[in-house]
Amino acid sequence: MAKVPKKILNDPRNVVTEMLDGLALANDGRLERLDGKDILIRTDLPDSKVTLLIGGGSGHEPIFHGFVGKNMGDAAACGQVFAAPSPDTIVDAAMAAHRGKGVLFLYGNYAGDNMNFDIASELLEEEGIDVRTVRVNDDVAAAPPERADDRRGIAGDIYAIKVAGGAAGECDTLDEVERIARKAVGNLRSMGVAVAAGSIPETGKLTFELADDEIEIGMGAHGEAGIAKQKMTSADEVADQLMERILADISLGEGDEIALMINNLGATTMMEMLIINRRVRQILADRGTIVHRTDVGTYLTVQEMAGFSITVMKLDDELKHYLDLPARSVGLSNM
Repeated sequence: MAKVPKKILNDPRNVVTEMLDGLALANDGRLERLDGKDILIRTDLPDSKVTLLIGGGSGHEPIFHGFVGKNMGDAAACGQVFAAPSPDTIVDAAMAAHRGKGVLFLYGNYAGDNMNFDIASELLEEEGIDVRTVRVNDDVAAAPPERADDRRGIAGDIYAIKVAGGAAGECDTLDEVERIARKAVGNLRSMGVAVAAGSIPETGKLTFELADDEIEIGMGAHGEAGIAKQKMTSADEVADQLMERILADISLGEGDEIALMINNLGATTMMEMLIINRRVRQILADRGTIVHRTDVGTYLTVQEMAGFSITVMKLDDELKHYLDLPARSVGLSNM
């Protein structure tokens, strides 16, 4: 049986509280924790803007709470490790961040998040606040194209936040921000692979079991089952498998532009990710696809899970504009 890695903690029951305190401090005054609640909010929110509220379970840092900042999320409602934020937390976050032009909820497509954000939306509507919801569903392994609404949100969340955050910073209406966010999500495809599981701090248990010579293709961000377990193979062969599924699911012609993300699931080295990026770029070059932007790094993790995901976002001029706007957050910055 695989060993659970050591973690440098105080009380495992307080990891979210202490982590959010540290994250707020890491923003050097640009972000604050709201009244001791599991909510992070910008301190520089301008008046009269559309609000982008993001959120989800902790344990996936830096997503979601690490992506609050200028032209990113305006606030984040945070749950416990691998658990959705409560409806009360979401409502409190939205009320604190609302600046009079409505609120867009943007989060990954998981049952617990869907239920709690929907409850919060109803409560906010009773208070006269216009709320719209966009769920990220970029994981091509989770369901076939005809059931795309059932797909999970994985690292595509980051590009969706970046685009929607830029739109919320520039656009005057909630309708327009919602339209752009939906367009961004519709152009996202991702898939991941794990070679070792992560663990849950409070229980000390692994999220799933893998033999030493096995990998899990297409698993979810909490260790949900993928499409196959298989024997360990080369980096190029793994990249080929993931890209075959991604490219079969999105229409990319010669000369089309994309943003490309190679995301570390927690314990994968930069060396390994760059080797994957090398192969992915070869595949895209052979198709005549233009890579407008490459992001290689740690964006959505599953604690210390070893593995990576690949995200492709098909671009047009509008999406490029919002993706490339200057932004500042702990998890991602465009300067």
